[in-house]
Amino acid sequence: VTWVKSALSLTHISSTFTTNTKHLQFPMKFNTRTLPFIILLKTASAFSMTAPKSFLADIPMGAPDAILGIAENFKASTDPNKVNVCVGAYRDENGKPWILPSVKAAEQIMMDDPAENKEYASIAGDAAYVAEAIKFAYGQECDLDKIAAVQSLSGTGACRIGGEFLARFASVKKIYVPDPTWGNHIAIFEEAGLEVVRYRYYNRATNGLNLDGMLEDIEGAPDGAIVLLHACAHNPTGCDPTKEQWEQVSALCKQKNLQVFFDSAYQGFASGDAEADAFALRYFVEEGHNVMLAQSFAKNFGLYGERCGTLSFVTEDKDQKDRVLSQVKRIIRPMYSSPPIHGSSIVRTVLTDDELTKQYYEECAFMANRIGSMRKVLVEKLEEAGSTHDWSHITSQIGMFAYTGMSSDMCNTLTSEFSIFLTLDGRISLAGLNDNNVEYVAKAIHSVTDGNSITSN
Repeated sequence: VTWVKSALSLTHISSTFTTNTKHLQFPMKFNTRTLPFIILLKTASAFSMTAPKSFLADIPMGAPDAILGIAENFKASTDPNKVNVCVGAYRDENGKPWILPSVKAAEQIMMDDPAENKEYASIAGDAAYVAEAIKFAYGQECDLDKIAAVQSLSGTGACRIGGEFLARFASVKKIYVPDPTWGNHIAIFEEAGLEVVRYRYYNRATNGLNLDGMLEDIEGAPDGAIVLLHACAHNPTGCDPTKEQWEQVSALCKQKNLQVFFDSAYQGFASGDAEADAFALRYFVEEGHNVMLAQSFAKNFGLYGERCGTLSFVTEDKDQKDRVLSQVKRIIRPMYSSPPIHGSSIVRTVLTDDELTKQYYEECAFMANRIGSMRKVLVEKLEEAGSTHDWSHITSQIGMFAYTGMSSDMCNTLTSEFSIFLTLDGRISLAGLNDNNVEYVAKAIHSVTDGNSITSN
């Protein structure tokens, strides 16, 4: 009634409207036929004038992800010589993604299995998959009754859930991470509520492990603090401690009663031998550490988009295991409820089939060997290009990445002048190299490093 009275007072409207509408003639005469249209206009105007401002209008633009942003720039480049040595995903000798034949075979078995379905997994995930994943990491003879484990959204999800658990229950809510480390570690643990502290790990002056600095910083951590260790193929440096150095780190962590949290993203992919790559984790368990483990099958199974991993805790007994699991489930349930099942079903199918397991190990070794060969070829091509730098650190490193020692300015020049896309810390993904582009990349690296230092303090 209020709007009708208001509309009736708008006698001036009849002389002001102009429109291209075919079904209405203007100037509009004010009568009972035009009244509904006038009311509609009045109502729409009122709502547009009084609608509250959305909080979304003040949302600032977030910074793009460093690595994924570079990948987008690579896609946008029209340079026919462009090379992507940024993203950590395996590529074959033609620069294409590779689905492992054992993975394809497992999927076929799953398709033919009438028992397979698309039902929800439990909060903790597929128990059969989790058991196989844990034995893959800790060894076939590990005591499953003392390992509390859940399926996770790859290694990232495992770190996030583990960080949340530690923020709730650890006596010291401070986690020490290597400098450098995978860039996402910092944000994950800070978002989980932990204080993140860096310990020295890599010596840029020597392009090698800074063991003394590492031990000194870990020794300076408060008793009971958390220390993050890369199980193998340290990202981004590819520089791992030797067995003897791991033993020193273990002894110090035990002395300080530190909670050791391993991140294992490259088991089998690092050296081509999954058993050898598990040395550090298994040694720490043998030495009595109640370690935590974030495990991923993205790299070593090529299941990048399946988000397949586990989070596990070595406990004292079954009672402790059950209590830990109960609290981890309480974290998972309101966060994502339950994990996806396709990737975990692939891993379970491979690791429970002797023939597929053997085939998988061969394929994993093949990927690792191709990466290793690219290390050697890159150094050879650098020398052929005329470089006088010592590039031996590239061949001594392990895993998917080479930490070259190049500065951010050198990296920017590689991208702007040669369309070689990489992170600004000088890390290159060797998986992006092949026989068709390695010489081009080597010549470009020589161009930006010639006469400049690749070591710094």
